[in-house]
Amino acid sequence: MHTGYAQAVAGMAYLWGWPIINMINRRAAVTQAPHPGLLNGVLPVAPRGRLGMLHDYIDPTETFVTCPNQDVVYGLGYFALDEEPVVVQVPDFDDRFWVYALYDARTDQIGDLGKPYATPPGFYLLAGPNWQGATPDGVQAVIRTTTSLAAIVPRVFMDDTPQDRTAIQPVINQICCYPLAEFDGTWKTTDWAASPTIPGPPADSEGETTWVVPDKFFDQFAQALDEVPPLPGEQALYDQFRLLLDAAGNNPDLAKALVETAEQAEQDVIKPFFCWNHNGLPAGNGWNRSTHNAQWGVDYFNRTGTAKSNMFDNRPTETQYFYTDHDGDGQQLVGAHRYEITFPAGQEPPVDGFWSLTLYNDQHLFHPNDLGRYSLGTKNTNLLRDPDGGLTLSAGGPQPKDDHASNWLPAPQGPVSLYIRAYWGQQAILDGTWQPPEVRRIT
Repeated sequence: MHTGYAQAVAGMAYLWGWPIINMINRRAAVTQAPHPGLLNGVLPVAPRGRLGMLHDYIDPTETFVTCPNQDVVYGLGYFALDEEPVVVQVPDFDDRFWVYALYDARTDQIGDLGKPYATPPGFYLLAGPNWQGATPDGVQAVIRTTTSLAAIVPRVFMDDTPQDRTAIQPVINQICCYPLAEFDGTWKTTDWAASPTIPGPPADSEGETTWVVPDKFFDQFAQALDEVPPLPGEQALYDQFRLLLDAAGNNPDLAKALVETAEQAEQDVIKPFFCWNHNGLPAGNGWNRSTHNAQWGVDYFNRTGTAKSNMFDNRPTETQYFYTDHDGDGQQLVGAHRYEITFPAGQEPPVDGFWSLTLYNDQHLFHPNDLGRYSLGTKNTNLLRDPDGGLTLSAGGPQPKDDHASNWLPAPQGPVSLYIRAYWGQQAILDGTWQPPEVRRIT
């Protein structure tokens, strides 16, 4: 294998394997927790086979994942399901929107647990593709994953009111995951508001935590190939990747070339995915929309693009995402300016769940502000309507001094992004006929 060919294969390996190495390294970090709790008081973490859960919106200082959501109460857990199946407890959420997003090592979503699926309360067993064991009585259903490595990210909608913060606590306290060996058929509860703080390394001040390190990528790549079986049609790709590792293992110069290729690919291939115009497909009025989210298959372009820009999407039928870095004139959004987004009467995102507009800084993270306000939408009960029944939201610039201050999102001075979530979208969301409104600069 000559160097030029090896570099070509290595470049494809880096694009293909980036989300998987990302997942492997997130699992390693999260499962170091000795017990469920909050890493540095912020991120829900737990040992392998268990779940950590918030009791409120995610703290705005969070850097574990880009594009966090302040419309739901989150949870997080990582599993090794061939070695240790887990029981997932689903309480009665009544009319509240909820979904348990289950991800395999490729970041594809698996299983159907949530309000869109009319999932009944009960106990559900998550098992790996190679696990062979008896299913105990009392388990509602068995969900087979496609890889042993799996993650769960529960999302439970919560209004931005003190009343709903109180009402949701008994429900989320019944969200629980634990190893099958501990299943006894009894309902378990945890007071997530009392989750202990687990000390950890300081958050990355420059953006999301770095989960893929180019010069270590090929040291970990064999683990990715071993943990993640090939999809139909991928066997030849796997054979090329293994041949590449074997060749580099016997040739120090070739091994050095792989590191150089990884470092170059990080800059030339991965980094540009952070720009929204390189993510998904155009959705109209300068926005893009997510494509194949959490159902990637062999769409390596969008799988890796999303892993870089906004990891842990829901399926399109659960959530459709719209995002932009630019105003309607194609100019970069800058927080020092004021922008307006007007939804005409009857033309807000058509959903059976909820929708929101979120503002992020140039790292796709929250910029802490005195109002503690990062998104607007269904959760807000005090939004002011336009005289014709429409809804105008604004972002950036100085805080408005009139009644429209309730419709305003604070922003840092520099570049920002806007992001619309449409949970459990209706047909116009799913087929793309609904388009986000133009972002208009007004100051």
